[in-house]
Amino acid sequence: MSIKARATGALLAAILSTTAFHGAFAADDTIKVGILHSLSGTMAISETTLKDAMLMLIEEQNKKGGLLGKKLEAVVVDPASDWPLFAEKARELVSVNKVSAVFGCWTSVSRKSVLPVFEELNSILFYPVQYEGEESQRNVFYTGAAPNQQAIPAVDYLAENEGVERWVLAGTDYVYPRTTNKILEAYLISKGVKPEDIMVNYTPFGHSDWQTIVSDIKKFGSAGKKTAVVSTINGDANVPFYKELGNQGVKAEDIPVVAFSVGEEELAGLDTGPLVGHLAAWNYFQSVDNPANAEFIKTWKAFTKNDKRVTNDPMEAHYIGFAMWLKAVEKAGTTDTDAVLDAMIGVSVPNLSGGFSTMMPNHHITKPVLIGEIQADGQFETVWQTSGLVVGDEWSDFLPDSKDLIADWRKPMECGNFNVATGKCGGKGS
Repeated sequence: MSIKARATGALLAAILSTTAFHGAFAADDTIKVGILHSLSGTMAISETTLKDAMLMLIEEQNKKGGLLGKKLEAVVVDPASDWPLFAEKARELVSVNKVSAVFGCWTSVSRKSVLPVFEELNSILFYPVQYEGEESQRNVFYTGAAPNQQAIPAVDYLAENEGVERWVLAGTDYVYPRTTNKILEAYLISKGVKPEDIMVNYTPFGHSDWQTIVSDIKKFGSAGKKTAVVSTINGDANVPFYKELGNQGVKAEDIPVVAFSVGEEELAGLDTGPLVGHLAAWNYFQSVDNPANAEFIKTWKAFTKNDKRVTNDPMEAHYIGFAMWLKAVEKAGTTDTDAVLDAMIGVSVPNLSGGFSTMMPNHHITKPVLIGEIQADGQFETVWQTSGLVVGDEWSDFLPDSKDLIADWRKPMECGNFNVATGKCGGKGS
């Protein structure tokens, strides 16, 4: 077992042994909660639902009496899929609106844009979407999947269960796909895959003309080896991408696509007939069968007044993150940032996939990993899942500059990139 693995195991054991306590506080004013999601532009297809989910969670908590004797008040802004505007809107939420925490961002470029704001103003961001890792910031809690909680298990599934030997890594041209694919390339090569059996392609946000790229994928897949597409395509570009797969007759049994950014919400805008059998890797699907998820879906449909509205993985990440924040604030007896940062570590709350998710010292959470197959009704049938929960690994074991790094935000370490080989902290963040 590596030094890093032993260190991670020790941290998990320490966290699982902690217990929480609750405080109470009464006041007349409200506690403001920031919602920072694109309601227009290329990412609105994915992010608008997360805004609605947060409004529902806040409304439901107010029905239960609010928090610390105060009513929660949502403050919604629209950064409009404009990455620099995310930073401006984050500053507005914290400095002008005086929110106690912010739930938001989708793309990694939007998250990177706001990091300096949350550090400077010492506020808290809950980030609900799968991402590339290689980061752990004091003021951010990552409730989406790290690569070892999504990308790597998906590749393992395809290799072991589908016999895939050739790989198309197709992504939108920004930090999340590029870093994730860098990790996946290193991982695949470590497993004996030859570089010539890996094809990498990037397209801009909102890309619409997929004819040539899909044709290239078909050609790459005609070399006599089982081929799969690992997709980190984000936003509304997914609609013409999957449409073109159907147009060119690319079927799941021939070249399966496993997506990391396509869930129930994105499928709601597609003709799913030609996509049946293609895959997605997440930590939650609406189709998960348990009482907690059934209640969540029921509440969601009632809140939206629309039986056709679907749930998805990033919504569940907000569900987990919001519950953790509530519990940490109650534990601290205050919404003060420093007190809540300390109280968050070790908090465990129920997730919707089964079991409890725990906030680890690296500000990532424990999650199950599920592989789902697209069904004709736009839902996913789970075809594989981990036997238990997986600890999010903020620094990849497969990149030379990261393999010896861990994050631990507990005192006295308080470091986002501690090198277990040298025993030194490289700085306060990523």
